[in-house]
Amino acid sequence: MAESILSTDAPDWDSMAVSGDARGRRGRPGVSDIAFFIILAAGALYALLQYPQAMDYYEKAILVSAVPFFAWVAWLWHPMRNMMVLAGLTALFAIWLYSDGNGLAYGDITRADSVFLLRYLFSSQSAVLWMCALFVLATISYWIGYLSKTAAWVGTALTWGAVYAGTVGLLVRWREGHLLGPDIGHIPVSNLYEVFVLFALITALFYLYYERRYATRALGGFVLLVISSTVVFLMWYSITRDAYQIQPLVPALKSWWMKIHVPANFIGYGTFSLAAMVGFAYLVKEHGQTRSIRQLLPLFILGAVLCAEPFIFGSQELSVTWMLYFGLGAIIVGTILALRGPIAARLPSLEILDDIMYRAIAVGFAFFTVATILGALWAADAWGTYWQWDPKETWALIVWLNYAAWLHMRLMKGLRGAMAAYWALGGLLITSFAFLGVNMFLSGLHSYGEL
Repeated sequence: MAESILSTDAPDWDSMAVSGDARGRRGRPGVSDIAFFIILAAGALYALLQYPQAMDYYEKAILVSAVPFFAWVAWLWHPMRNMMVLAGLTALFAIWLYSDGNGLAYGDITRADSVFLLRYLFSSQSAVLWMCALFVLATISYWIGYLSKTAAWVGTALTWGAVYAGTVGLLVRWREGHLLGPDIGHIPVSNLYEVFVLFALITALFYLYYERRYATRALGGFVLLVISSTVVFLMWYSITRDAYQIQPLVPALKSWWMKIHVPANFIGYGTFSLAAMVGFAYLVKEHGQTRSIRQLLPLFILGAVLCAEPFIFGSQELSVTWMLYFGLGAIIVGTILALRGPIAARLPSLEILDDIMYRAIAVGFAFFTVATILGALWAADAWGTYWQWDPKETWALIVWLNYAAWLHMRLMKGLRGAMAAYWALGGLLITSFAFLGVNMFLSGLHSYGEL
């Protein structure tokens, strides 16, 4: 009975072709694409004319270069364009609320507590909290989606809602920093709180792209698990460390390099995490009919270890919160493996899962390579040398070598199947330690990012 209810959904290529997004291909830009480019160009021109003193030559170049880049992304993927327009308009509305109708160039940060819409919806902290809640609800909906297609559709809608809320939160936080003081405002990608929001958004966006491209929502529950873990950490970090407070940048971060190094880095982290969860789904699919506990044991152990990543002991003691998190995570992994049969029936074919995993790692590796090069240039500008074998640098190299080896083995040796999936899933351990473990357990030139 369960097998009949949880039947496999074949990719609906026809509906994707009608939508104009089949396999990511597009024709010539339409009127709406040109209009979007004009809007972006007008916004950039306004910023250049209104705030020339706030940007140096390089930052102006970044702003100008962002216009064709985002126009190109929006042309390739219209849902992304729609989200950017809606989030941008909402952020401008929130900034206007701070200004009390006196124009976008003015504002009072104290209005965040007195204006209803800011306090409960559109201030940066409120928007991020909505993002967290929507991501958790989306995760639940995706898993219920194995029983009801309607719930899976709701999961997609909630994920888009979370991305919208998080994007608004980051944009408004950028303005809030400037309202606090001229030396406080900065692009919101400078501390763990901000980059965790960025990581969740990037991972979700790449998942939503692959969901549409391959016409399947069956991977949502898997990918959203890692995003929900991010949400748990973000909430714990905010409550215990007041991390949501906007603080002035340390001198080492006052650089235009940060504006391009950090986003590129986290595109790598996000896609590597997505590939890991797709690898998990691949292994569940492959073992969907097996009855051997011995074959499932390595997968359960690896999943449980991922649930007990080093960051759960960030307080340097056995925290009740993180022990509960570990226990719940292990139960979730065990439940997925116990119900692997009906879950596997709904997952895409092994070939599609393998293709998504490869594409995600390839994209992540390209951006992570660029980020590593930019980091070296930033280090030369800030410290006078490109490489000092700082712990963060060393672990970034380890991450790069891990995925370079994965791609080499695939392209040169034909790496496929369970080995590739286990490797991608294990890569999440290495990536997680490079992301958080170094900040907790090792000191160095990057110690300004420690927990």
